[in-house]
Amino acid sequence: MHETISTGPDPFDLAAILVVAAALLGYINHHFIKLPHVIGLTVMGALAAIGLMVANFLVPGVTLDNEVASLLEQMNFTETLLQGMLSFLLFAGALHVDLERLKASWLPVLLLSTIGVIVSTVLVGLMAWGVGSLLGASIAPIWYFVFGALIAPTDPVSVLGVLKEENVPLSLQSAVAGESLFNDGVGIVVFTILLGAAVTGADFSLSEGARLFALEAGGGIAVGLVIGWLGYRALASMDEYTLEVLITLAVVMGGYALCSELHISGPLAMAVAGLLIGNHGVTYAMSDVTRDYVIKFWELVDEVLNSVLFLLIGLEMIALVPGVDETLFALAAIPITLLARAIAIGVSTKTIPAARLQEAGASRVLWWGGLRGGISVALALSLPPGETRDMILAATFGAVLFSVLVQRSTLGKLIESLQEKDVECVSPVAGKSETVH
Repeated sequence: MHETISTGPDPFDLAAILVVAAALLGYINHHFIKLPHVIGLTVMGALAAIGLMVANFLVPGVTLDNEVASLLEQMNFTETLLQGMLSFLLFAGALHVDLERLKASWLPVLLLSTIGVIVSTVLVGLMAWGVGSLLGASIAPIWYFVFGALIAPTDPVSVLGVLKEENVPLSLQSAVAGESLFNDGVGIVVFTILLGAAVTGADFSLSEGARLFALEAGGGIAVGLVIGWLGYRALASMDEYTLEVLITLAVVMGGYALCSELHISGPLAMAVAGLLIGNHGVTYAMSDVTRDYVIKFWELVDEVLNSVLFLLIGLEMIALVPGVDETLFALAAIPITLLARAIAIGVSTKTIPAARLQEAGASRVLWWGGLRGGISVALALSLPPGETRDMILAATFGAVLFSVLVQRSTLGKLIESLQEKDVECVSPVAGKSETVH
């Protein structure tokens, strides 16, 4: 009789640990700390990671930080997010975007998620290169642009919650959501291209980069249209809510797996498929009962995965033990990313008249609401070990934690102040009021 040798927790145990931890910390936050849900989980995850490292430093016999780090390594945050969670999160996010309103602002969304990402990548790369040179970091220049690409994608989930709470115009909500959904896919494609050049040491070719970008992004959009249409047709052929929920799951899991095999952009495919099913599918292919089940199912999936994701972001702090240079680089990353974001928004929405957003304060909401999240952390963790990874990882955590803890928590106040100014600009004219933007 042979004994089974266990090398650590199996995938179910790892998932159980994460869900239990997210539920427990969420309960504590809800009843005692009362921070916004995702902020509370991120803060407590980060504090837990820092506490374990401090305990290990003060009491050498304590190795809980190593055990947690080992668990996180087995989970493989990058693989878990990019090959698992991301497909569900993007599809769930796209389901709630109104396609008609998105069409009304298609040009700024297109420019923000393409030109905006490229401008941000270049500007962050140049400024980070300058800071790295001042610090004397021995990092090849191409890696600074890799950092620019991985920090460019924004997280639509957190900011959309604030926009809904503050009664921001639906057209602006659609523009923010559309940009976030598509710049995730574009940012990952740009990151993949630049990382390939950085790892191989080959000179970066703009023409080759453009070719790869067109292939991966265009292929992802095409596959998204096909699987979204097939899913829509399948949903329209029946009225059985359990099977229709299963079909939406098949679209997400099967479509993302297909994109991985074809080496094209799965995130873009999920965004397109989610838009199709969330608009045409929900409107024309589902009964009221099915619509209710499908929407609530994906809202639940979205909430559970985001709870786990933001807890993981906090816990992954344990992978980072920054020195002086890493700390300075992380602090510099905050103003660098904010400045690059502001310029990218200006270039994308103000250089072409037709791309201007009409809502008052839209540019400021887009700027301060450009939150970074798990995608950036996952991409940074996927880099090869070494000094370069340590510097980029520190800068990524600096920018992400600032956006989650500071930008996310103050975005509502910014929106309220803009709305107050808008009200103050209302002036009575001939018995009527006219809002001046």
